[in-house]
Amino acid sequence: MKWQGRRGSRNIEDRRRMSGGARAGGIGGLGLVAVVVIGLFLGVDVSPFLQGAGGVQQGGSSTITAADEERAQFVSVVLADTEEIWTDIFARQVGQPYDPATLVLFKGVTQSPCGGASGATGPFYCPGDQKAYLDTDFFVTMQRKLGAGGDFAAAYVVAHEIAHHVQNELGILGQANQIRAQTSEAQSNAISVRIELQADCYSGIWARHVGDRFGALEQGDIAEAMNAARQIGDDTLQSNAGRVPQPHTFTHGTSQQRQTWFATGYESGDIRACDTFSANAL
Repeated sequence: MKWQGRRGSRNIEDRRRMSGGARAGGIGGLGLVAVVVIGLFLGVDVSPFLQGAGGVQQGGSSTITAADEERAQFVSVVLADTEEIWTDIFARQVGQPYDPATLVLFKGVTQSPCGGASGATGPFYCPGDQKAYLDTDFFVTMQRKLGAGGDFAAAYVVAHEIAHHVQNELGILGQANQIRAQTSEAQSNAISVRIELQADCYSGIWARHVGDRFGALEQGDIAEAMNAARQIGDDTLQSNAGRVPQPHTFTHGTSQQRQTWFATGYESGDIRACDTFSANAL
């Protein structure tokens, strides 16, 4: 992805240097709460890879490396792209203004209205404050533990979380989560799958317009995003964790479904093509 030297977003809340920071040594403490949050709002739950790890260890202020700064700049550019693209799509396809989300960068752990956030368990969107939360160390986890490396794979993750904000702006996320709260666990999971697949479809729309509007796509970028979608499918995550996939527990969709809906958004560029809630088959 061509991102160096391009405009970044001002809607970044940087908590990485906050004193009294922490590093996540596992999924105990706040990290355990984060797993619950992830079940509701996240694009990927990597907790199966953290089984048996220790708790969150408190420490001093976080050290920000040159790699951290580069990832933060990358995220800022991707976020700026989402802002410009969704503002245009809302104007042309929705007929209403788009109010951008704020993205919170943190290192280790932080708090949100949706609960504690742990860098070990991945990024998420919290509708309570309309902010996306991201520890950029997750990009390292993607590459080393999930086999989903590449800058456009990382961009896909950011676009997916912002897609949840798009759903929130359209009133979809609130309605879906309200229904989920009134149904059985299996039904709630099924609705969650449709939420996540729609976010994948919206991510595909974003990818299409990044190429058309900014000429930012490079050879192999879409393949990186499709590979990431495959690696974070519920069936693949459960299989890689040594478990037999249990469809009734899926909350984000299979690898094939996630790839299919990303491709649907990318090929159509049209928000109307992403109505996963009306689809008879996912």
